[in-house]
Amino acid sequence: MSEPALSTRLAGGIAELGLSLSPQQQDQLLNYLSLLGKWNKVYNLTAVRDPEEMLTHHLLDSLAVIAPLRRHTEGRAIELLDVGSGGGLPGVVVAICCPEVNVTCVDAVAKKAAFIQQSAGALALPNLRGVHARVESITQQFDVVTSRAFASLVDFTQWSKGALAEQGVWMAMKGKRPDEELAALSSEVEVFHVEHIGVPGLGAERCIVWMRRG
Repeated sequence: MSEPALSTRLAGGIAELGLSLSPQQQDQLLNYLSLLGKWNKVYNLTAVRDPEEMLTHHLLDSLAVIAPLRRHTEGRAIELLDVGSGGGLPGVVVAICCPEVNVTCVDAVAKKAAFIQQSAGALALPNLRGVHARVESITQQFDVVTSRAFASLVDFTQWSKGALAEQGVWMAMKGKRPDEELAALSSEVEVFHVEHIGVPGLGAERCIVWMRRG
């Protein structure tokens, strides 16, 4: 798919999601997609290779959480941790769309954290950084801890609880409502909202599981 066609598809998806993004932000998203494609050839950051599929399955899928996140933060400057970020989804997308959010992407694979750092420089995103570490070792406190297709809710909350600020929330991106995972959570974790989200061009169920300390 040509770049103008990708740009048109992206703009249509942004409008469908009800987001307001500047031309510069839309350019950054497309440049990020291009970076992801280039690095993917060498570092295998994602199994999805086709640019059109990457647009839908990665960019638009991550963009679908921007409006819910903005509703939660109400425009406040916050610290967000993206756990098991891989190629930076949704972390890089959040950093582009929400300049007021300081985004830290943590991954146990060094080359993935290096890609995030490279992206921060190439896309001129001072609010983005990549960290090579296991999430259990993170001691900084974050207002929002998020993950996308990372692990079960039990493992995600257990491994990242040391990084969650006292009044912070977990924002787990999931496919269809994970009832078995929800049932397995301990009383230390309170699920306060399961929010269904639609991804333009993706005929699959998606939801966000919002949690806080119980």
